[in-house]
Amino acid sequence: MALQALVFDAYGTLFDVHAVIRRCEEFWPGKGLQLSQAWRAKQLEYTWQRSLMRRYVPFSQVTREALAYACESLQLGLGRGKADALMGEYLKLALYPDVAGTLEKLKSRLAILSNGSPDMLGPLVQNSGLKVDAVLSVDELKIFKPAPQVYQLAVDRLGVAKEHIGFVSSNCWDALGARSFGFTVYWINRGGAPVDRLGFQPDKIATSLHEVLL
Repeated sequence: MALQALVFDAYGTLFDVHAVIRRCEEFWPGKGLQLSQAWRAKQLEYTWQRSLMRRYVPFSQVTREALAYACESLQLGLGRGKADALMGEYLKLALYPDVAGTLEKLKSRLAILSNGSPDMLGPLVQNSGLKVDAVLSVDELKIFKPAPQVYQLAVDRLGVAKEHIGFVSSNCWDALGARSFGFTVYWINRGGAPVDRLGFQPDKIATSLHEVLL
């Protein structure tokens, strides 16, 4: 069935969340990678926990609180200045090298569907120079992915049936959430990880966004 729209996850798919490592290293030499990994892991964990508890807060708050936890867990002193600087890095995350050229060649309608809150997504997309037809945030639903209603948001806003939407994510849990919903799914598995055991398989497993063109 022909796809009429492609919807992309933002963090980890288009934008490299670990681009913050350089700034982390400036503050805590030798701890940048460890901090970035702990920060990202806790950030995702908080979105799932808050969704289950029905205690939504914007992703910017989730991200700041995850940073505070990660620093405390690693015994790294985090003042307001460092926290603000690291949060600022999220507004200018680097694109993966395969992103810009691939999106320019795609002929379908393009959208971003992200856990990111508008205060983070808006500046990030603008600073990146990416051109898409819509930037959709879970903030209007007050629940995070992989809740089914998040994927329905793309259907409603784009006016395209889910059978005609392709979803692209590097996060396997997100890809499988979209597959469960009914999207055609491309999992960008840059790290060679196994598929999560959630009862579904991606329609295509790729190592880069270039393979979405095939």
